[in-house]
Amino acid sequence: MTDLLTSMQAALGLPTTPIPFTDEGALPSAFAVTELACASIATAGQATAELIHQQTGRRPTLEVDRRLASFWFSTSLRPIGWSVPPMWDPVAGDYPTADGWIRLHTNAPHHRLAAEKVLGACIDRADMATKVARWNKAELEHAVVQAGGCAAEMRAWQAWQIHPQGMAVNAEPLVHLDVTAAQQPKPWLGSVAQPLAGLKVLDLTRVLAGPIASRFLAGLGADVLRIDPPSWNEPGVVPEVTLGKRCARLDLHRPDDRAAFETLLKDTDILLHGYRADALEQLSYGAEQRQRIAPGLIDVSLNAYGWSGPWQNRRGFDSLVQMSSGIAEAGMGWKQTDKPTPLPVQALDHSTGYLMAASAIVLLSRRLASGQGGSARLSLARTAKLLIERGAGAGIALRAEDENDQGLLVEQTPWGPAHRLQVPLKITGTPLQWTSPAAELGAHRARW
Repeated sequence: MTDLLTSMQAALGLPTTPIPFTDEGALPSAFAVTELACASIATAGQATAELIHQQTGRRPTLEVDRRLASFWFSTSLRPIGWSVPPMWDPVAGDYPTADGWIRLHTNAPHHRLAAEKVLGACIDRADMATKVARWNKAELEHAVVQAGGCAAEMRAWQAWQIHPQGMAVNAEPLVHLDVTAAQQPKPWLGSVAQPLAGLKVLDLTRVLAGPIASRFLAGLGADVLRIDPPSWNEPGVVPEVTLGKRCARLDLHRPDDRAAFETLLKDTDILLHGYRADALEQLSYGAEQRQRIAPGLIDVSLNAYGWSGPWQNRRGFDSLVQMSSGIAEAGMGWKQTDKPTPLPVQALDHSTGYLMAASAIVLLSRRLASGQGGSARLSLARTAKLLIERGAGAGIALRAEDENDQGLLVEQTPWGPAHRLQVPLKITGTPLQWTSPAAELGAHRARW
């Protein structure tokens, strides 16, 4: 725990002070997943506490509940009388090839079409398994990626260390922070109870890290507007991650929607985006253009495989990075099984999401002090490196969830009533709370 927390604190320039983790136990894993959950949530909380201290002279105390942190790294929502749709497409998953294992990520329709372009139309998992078994894993990974899809062969950590992309990620910081030209400092509009009140957060992210970051910011009082393309949907995670946000749609290939986006961006304080590294540049919204439209912008971005090396523009997701970086292979040995064993939760996504939120708050503190905007870059692969190097997971199992873990209020979502688990982070005087329930994508207009 100490190594993870101090590494995160150091990456963000926060004081390397201990933060208490209450309760005991850990998620079963080859890696310290519960410690990663606690450390990343604590880091976001500490960034918040330092902002409050900067503005008021009072530094609130923090604590993180290990059990609740572990549960939130899976899902915080407990539907009443309804169910969240499955997170995974029916044919997404791990398959044996002629010389090892590969994971196909087919949740988005165009990603499934790309896989089927290479393998042929697929009826079900058994049909897909038959097709995959004829391929070598490296050749199939390359073919699917070249077709515009998402795939990752299972590699050992040692193999990732000598892979060109693994070496590139190893040379990157956990969080790359930068500053932009100073503007007239804006006043703090928040309070101890809602330290991010008055801030506009434009969220261009989708599954899963970025939406977790913006959910955290919304819980501290920020006005979060999420923007999705016209046809995008992710029904398995939307009820979990849109808490406290408004959600609109824009097509940045249409002139009228581009004008609407630029109007939004002009008044944005914090921009979150998780496109591939070159995607916004291809839309003529590169970093310089974003700063020109919104001087002093806090610009926080993530990608899957890092910001340098041959894969910096590769499509990727948490489950694929786990396969590429050695996590799934190490889990297989830990569990003594013959198939890939990933982390018990999408921990790379969740952890990177809280680090994105922490980065945004650290940059906000700097902007309040100097008027300087700034940027932060993070990646799932760099978070994976931190977790792998942290070592083995703990052996004491978490106590099972019970009704006392749920909040008293019922959240009236568009899909039906639900409970949220109690928040794992306690900041004295600053309760994480959301003013609106989860919302469907596209339910709101694209305006502040």
